[in-house]
Amino acid sequence: MVDQVQQSMARADVLLEALPYIRRFYNKTIVIKYGGHAMVDDALKNAFARDIVMMKYIGINPVVVHGGGPQIGTFLKKLGKDSTFIQGMRVTDEETMDIVEMVLVGKVNKEIVGLINHHGGRAVGLSGKDGGLIRADKYLLSAEKAKDTPPEIIDLGLVGKVREIDGALISALVKDGFIPVIAPTGAGESGETYNINADIVAGAVASALKAEKLVLLTDVAGVLDGEKRLVNTMNDLAARRMIETGIIEGGMFPKVKCCLKALRGGVHKTHIVDGRLRHAILLEMFTDSGIGTEIVA
Repeated sequence: MVDQVQQSMARADVLLEALPYIRRFYNKTIVIKYGGHAMVDDALKNAFARDIVMMKYIGINPVVVHGGGPQIGTFLKKLGKDSTFIQGMRVTDEETMDIVEMVLVGKVNKEIVGLINHHGGRAVGLSGKDGGLIRADKYLLSAEKAKDTPPEIIDLGLVGKVREIDGALISALVKDGFIPVIAPTGAGESGETYNINADIVAGAVASALKAEKLVLLTDVAGVLDGEKRLVNTMNDLAARRMIETGIIEGGMFPKVKCCLKALRGGVHKTHIVDGRLRHAILLEMFTDSGIGTEIVA
């Protein structure tokens, strides 16, 4: 009986620790980029959906932007179509774009929406073409060939970059009590569909909404310093120095770059969090120590 009381008191302490953060983020918008292992492990998928629902019920406004690279790759493989990547970006011809749109919008997006609704939320799925949500331009990759020569321009096909986000559409859904779940596709000037990196879309959405936070779920602990230790918090200047000195590189580089751009766009704080941990978002937002890397202006 004593042990049971102690356990109950420990739970109460956890809630009390979270209280100042709940008060601080009440009625604020949090944009979460959902991807990586958290999207394929059943236990993590359910934990993520419950976390999003809980945030909504305590007065926070979550907006989800999701990826789906592994799911797209699996589907392409089933169809006997190879995936080609240049500097980490998928070359996307018209046939591949049809499959990307089908998988991201028709399958992955609806699975996330269904799971959040199953756990008591009111999620609604969107692609960039819905209501002109994401207006996009063609993305051309620039690659250095040799010193003192013009860079080579690489055409990746129907890969896009964000030109404009219709924040009013998202805000209207949030105001009506919905949880927007956004697939990272956009529409070009002629109505063509573009495949856009989900981190980039999440950062652009957070900037358009002037969100309180942008949270990127990844498959690593966060940003590591030169000694491979987790950096709990840093400002934008420190992040730029780590980029310049080569400490931040590889797959972490575009994520940190996305965070820096979001901060310049008016987002208050950004976070890079290990999505392989259950309740990673709640642990980062509602505890004193956090679990990932916080980057602030």
